[in-house]
Amino acid sequence: MKQYYPQTSMIVLCNLFGKTRHAWYDNNWRQQEEFLKEEIIIQLVLEIRRQLPATGTRKLMHMLQPGLAAHGLQAGRDYLFDLLAAHKLLIRTRKRKIITTDSRHWMHKYNTLIKELEITRPEQVWVSDITYIRLINGFIYLSLITDAYSKKVIGFNLHKTLETEGCIIALKMAIENRINKHLPSYIIQTGGASTAAKTMLICFVKTILPLV
Repeated sequence: MKQYYPQTSMIVLCNLFGKTRHAWYDNNWRQQEEFLKEEIIIQLVLEIRRQLPATGTRKLMHMLQPGLAAHGLQAGRDYLFDLLAAHKLLIRTRKRKIITTDSRHWMHKYNTLIKELEITRPEQVWVSDITYIRLINGFIYLSLITDAYSKKVIGFNLHKTLETEGCIIALKMAIENRINKHLPSYIIQTGGASTAAKTMLICFVKTILPLV
């Protein structure tokens, strides 16, 4: 307001808002100190980022401690997050999507035989697939046989490799658990990944053909 009423003393203006002149100066000093603190932290962050551009906020929190101590400053984690967000200095983490299906593989693609089929009963169509489960030190592979009508998993196996053994165990479990004596009319592989598709195909040849 001082710029609009230059002739009015600061004491009068402060009294209009129920504040003292000292409170007004004290607030200005705090704002200047806060601005200086933010400027120092931003400069320290930029200095670290020049050498390590992808350093995240949590790691910065530890790396900033010597610089903050040298200036007699303190900053908490939430304060640092808010400050970097205000200056658009947060590192955006990219979510890496792992692709498990490759429909452009070199193997022959057969027509979908059940595209127009009306599934009306259990054990008419079985659906097979292989997926992976991430572990701390690697992966394990889950082979599944699911009934297309009831959506029930009727065969499964966890295996440490993509060898056919895991698929064969899952398929044999499904065959043993079936209610009808006859095998299903169709067994389809859902994934398009070449390795998984080849593994399932070998599995069917080894397991189904001897029963036909």
